[in-house]
Formats: sequence, C-alpha cells, structure tokens
Amino acid sequence: MVSRLLDSVDAIKGIGEESAALLRDMGIRTVGDLLEYFPYRYDDFKLRDLAEVKHDERVTVEGKVHSEPSLAYFGKNRSRLTVRLLVGNYLISAVFFNRPFYKKQLNINDIITVSGKWDKHRQTVSVQEVTFGPHKSNQDLEPVYSVKGNMTVKNMRKFVNLALKGYLDEIKDNLPERILEEYKLVSRREALRTIHLPLDHAELKKARRRFVYEEFLLFQLKMQALRKIQREQSKGIEHAFQENRLVGFMESLPFPLTNAQVRVVREIMEDMKSPFRMNRLLQGDVGSGKTVVASISMYAAILSGYQAALMVPTEILAEQHAESLTNLFEGSGVNVALLTGSVKGKRRRELIARLKDGEIHILVGTHALIQDDVNFSRLGLVITDEQHRFGVEQRRVLREKGENPDVLFMTATPIPRTLAITVFGEMDVSVIDELPAGRKKIETYWVKHEMLDRILQFIEKEVRLGRQAYVICPLIEESDKLDVQNALDVHAILHHHFQGKMQVGLMHGRLSSEEKDHVMREFSENTVQVLVSTTVVEVGVNVPNATLMVIYDADRFGLSQLHQLRGRVGRGSDQSYCILMADPKSETGKERMKIMTETNDGFAVSEKDLELRGPGDFFGRKQSGLPEFKVADMVHDYRALETARNDAAKLVHSRAFWEEEQYGPLRNYLEKTGVLVGEKLD
Repeated sequence: MVSRLLDSVDAIKGIGEESAALLRDMGIRTVGDLLEYFPYRYDDFKLRDLAEVKHDERVTVEGKVHSEPSLAYFGKNRSRLTVRLLVGNYLISAVFFNRPFYKKQLNINDIITVSGKWDKHRQTVSVQEVTFGPHKSNQDLEPVYSVKGNMTVKNMRKFVNLALKGYLDEIKDNLPERILEEYKLVSRREALRTIHLPLDHAELKKARRRFVYEEFLLFQLKMQALRKIQREQSKGIEHAFQENRLVGFMESLPFPLTNAQVRVVREIMEDMKSPFRMNRLLQGDVGSGKTVVASISMYAAILSGYQAALMVPTEILAEQHAESLTNLFEGSGVNVALLTGSVKGKRRRELIARLKDGEIHILVGTHALIQDDVNFSRLGLVITDEQHRFGVEQRRVLREKGENPDVLFMTATPIPRTLAITVFGEMDVSVIDELPAGRKKIETYWVKHEMLDRILQFIEKEVRLGRQAYVICPLIEESDKLDVQNALDVHAILHHHFQGKMQVGLMHGRLSSEEKDHVMREFSENTVQVLVSTTVVEVGVNVPNATLMVIYDADRFGLSQLHQLRGRVGRGSDQSYCILMADPKSETGKERMKIMTETNDGFAVSEKDLELRGPGDFFGRKQSGLPEFKVADMVHDYRALETARNDAAKLVHSRAFWEEEQYGPLRNYLEKTGVLVGEKLD
C-alpha cells in the first residue's frame, strides 16, 4: 500500500497552487518532504529576569505601559515609536521601528509582552514581536524555518501545522523497538511532532536526540554495508608467515614499541592474514613511529613471499625513508631500493630488472613508482605516505602493479575521530595516539611582532650552538589583500641581518621540484642554517638538527596546519622551540594561539580545530565527502556518532538484520540509496 506521505503538498487542504509552487521551489514536493523540513532554530518567548540577560541577547519581557508613546519620523517613510515599560523593578524603553500605527494601541497601564534584542547599556528592547496583553505560557518556543522567494516563516508554520493535523498518523517508525527501548528514544511520530511544535526545551531535546541517532545510524549503515560488500568482493592475499620471525625482528629494533604501536601492528597483521584485501588508514602524530609500523608490515609481507612498495610525495623524503629502512633491515637479508626521478639510465634499468626478478623486496619512491615500465615480481603490500598528497588515480595505478595487494595509507595529519569515521567510513582506521618515551616536548611561545629583534637574537644563539631554524611566512610576495609578511621580503631582511654569520635559504611553491629538492638538501646538510619558507615544508621533511620554528602571522593559519609546521622541529635530541608571531584581532585568532601554547597533542589540536572551523572547512576546502545532516552535528554529537557506527557495524554483520521483519525499514533504506542494488550479503 502506497503511503499517503507521498501525496503532493497541494493535497493538503489550505495549500493552493501558488503556495505549492513556492514550496516546490524550496525542494518540498510531497507531504513527507514538508514534515521533514525541520526548523533551523527556535525563538524562545519564555519570560526572563533582565538581570540575567546579556547585552545583545534576544529577550521576552512582560511589562506595564508607563508613559505616553513618543513617535518620531526620519528619512522617507521611516519611523521610531518609543514607549517606557515597567518590567518588575526595571523601567526600560521598548522601541518599535516603522510601526507608527501601534501608537493608538498603547495606553498607560496596559500590560503588553514584547520580544527583541536587549541593549543592556541603553536599557532598551528593539521590538521584533509584540502581544497586546499578558504573556501566554504555551507559546514559549516558536520554530523558525529557512525560506526563500515569497514564502514567509509564518506561512511555513501554518502549512507544517496543517500537514501534522492531517498526516501525523501516517508516520511509521524505521527503528526497531529493541533500539528505541535500549536508548530510551521517543517514537518517530512523537519526535516529528515535537521538532515542529515543542512545548519546552526538555521535550525538544528528546526529539533532537532521536533524530541525531537516526541520522547517524542510517548514514553509518550505508557506510558499513558498502564496506562489507567491498571487503567481500575484494579477494585479497592471505599472508602466511612465521610469527616468531616477525616477533624476532620487532625485538631486534633499537627501541621498544609503544603500546599504541603494538596495538596498531596487531590490527594490520589481522588484516594481512585475512583472505580480504586490507584497506586501512594509519594516522599518527608527527614522531609517533608510523615508519616503524610500516617496516614491520613490510617485513610480514616479505616473510610470506611478497614484495612491498612505499610511495611518498617528495624525493628527499623518499631518500630519508630508504636510508632508515636500510638501517632497520641491516643483516636481515631484506633488499631495499630507492626509485625517484633522479635515478636514470643504466642504474634505473638495472633496478627495474632486479625488481621484476624479485631480488628487491622493498621499493621506496615517489610517483616514479607508477611509471609503466616499473613491474614487480609479486607485489603484496602497498603503503602510501601522506596519502592526501596523491590523486586517487595515482594510488590506483600503484595498487594495480600487483594482484589485489593489501593497501595501507599513512598520514601525519591527525584527523579527529568523528571526521575519520565519517569521511573514511568505508576504511578501517588505526590510530597511534602515543609518542615514544623520552621525546622532549616542543616549547611553544606566542609573541607580538615588535619582539622581532629578540627572536633574531634567539635564532643567532641557536645557530651558534650548531643548530638550524625554519622561518615560515603565509605568502610568497606582497599582496594588497592581506597585510602579512611575505617570504621574499623576510628572506631579504634576514639575509641582510645575518650576512657573514650564516646562510639564509628560500623555499616556496613557485620553485620547480628540482629547485625545492636542492634547497632542502642544502638545509638537510647544514649548508643553509636558516630556511625561510612558505608552508611547502609542512609535510615530509626530516632535519633532526633543526630546533627552532618561527611562524610569521601565525593567526593566518589553521590550528592543524600550525601543528604540522611545529612538527618539523623536535626530531633530534636537543630541546626545540616554536615561536608564533601574531597580533590576532579576532577572538578565534587569540584562541588558536592559546591552544597552540597549551598542548603538543596533535589529536587534541585537531579536535579544537574542528570545533573552531566546523567539519565542512576542516580540510581547507569544502569536503564533498561530508554528508549533510539536518539535525545531527558531528562535532557536538560525536558520542552518538560513535554509538551509531558500532551499532551499524553489528547490524550488517548479523543474520537477524537481513532476515527479521523488524529491520525491514532499515533494509528498505539501503535499497533506496542504491547500496544493495544487485547485491546479496551473506
């Protein structure tokens, strides 16, 4: 039987053709669409004590008219009507703009109720709503809808009320009774009525809680079902290796693994031993030891007779990885090779031949790894470092160099858990949330620009001790739009200031790859002591001798970016420092500086960044992969998101979900969204 909720909106008595056309322009075509068009906020008409109301807050007060109203005209057809009201012990002014006709309705000693913005300094309410009479307690919360064209909020309220009266009984629950009882959630029918017509905040909170869970569960069901389908369709390599040899390698490492590293290694090994292809994201803060975890994973692949590939974004980073892996595998019989754009001619041909013969076990390189003539003998594991720096196509080409190799993505950009399980919902996520013992905390200071002379003295002191410094600027050259120091100017100033004492290098995004590599090599080898740069050094440079990071106009950067930049120092045994030069004008800018000086924990920083910037802009641009939720908020409702994700994972892996009638509406949802088209899940 077809639901009446699919009726056109003009089937509702009281909605004519003209109104239906306006609603259609807003994307509201059916009765169901109208009922699920939720208010974006509520005007609160509850009476409040003026002593508790902050400046510029909205307030509703009931008062007695204390004086004759005064009417003044200004400009063309514009007026201001002012009347004195006695509200409790307060004598305040109520101001009505462009409503001169109220003058005749306001008589001394009349009781009226007004709502509007409260000016605490002038003791004035700018009236937006008025009731001629005492306050009515049943109208505390009024829904406010987003409207466009000639549609008004008043008419939206009327149309939604008509829909509720005629169709509320049609609302059926899509969540099984078991879930409603377990989480004490109100029914969908009750939640829908309340979201449009709440009696009070407590009732509204219950309705909102219901819809937050429902939205997250439906989204996560889709993610978990897709993940199950992809996993079961992606026949992978069932790696078989002698665990005692892997444990022996781990015990031979020059340092003990942290508990977090051990946990993550276990998760990766379980994936590699399964018959399904691994599709895992490994995230960990700068210096948390992701490379060691990657080396253990690669050794497991080699022990089971396969090769491994590690693709990184820059030549210098590839060289550093190749060197550290060669040292780690010394004496184990594992051959590590490096392939970048610089490897040419006979040397390259020999390397490619050895790779094809299976003589090379681990190949480290840049996107040179995905060229057509690079062929592996038996590729079993593909690792991509800083995976967001490569395109989807580049990652796919590398994956196809083998037959369904396991895939591990690594990133040093801590992504808040709520975003990780939403954006990367179809992937497994492992987190190294613990730094190795003995790492010195980077001391971070926020200073004003007038302290530049003292900072220059500090740079000189560090360089005299044999150390190096980064100086980061937001722009390459002068801009009329932003009053910020630029890299070219700063380089010229520092070059002149330190002439004869040290070498100052310059790095920015307009240099070619070869020029960037040349500059970074000079800095790595300490030929250049101070490197002035834009944010191109943010990822993938390891210079343990650099102990000082100075960031100009630090308030122009996002928190996560500042943390990434700070992570370029603190890689050696010496104490490191990060100096944020900023004169922030906004409260958000000041808050960012404060957070950076208070914590070195990348995940704590990323959570704060998410709070300040919101999910849509966390990645520096609007992220198309982020779902649009009507009620739920990924930042503030993260506990509900985690709960819904766990529930969804259990459901799609349970036989009951695919067979029992109570889960029918949820299965129907998956079919409607196209997840189960032509699919049969066992």
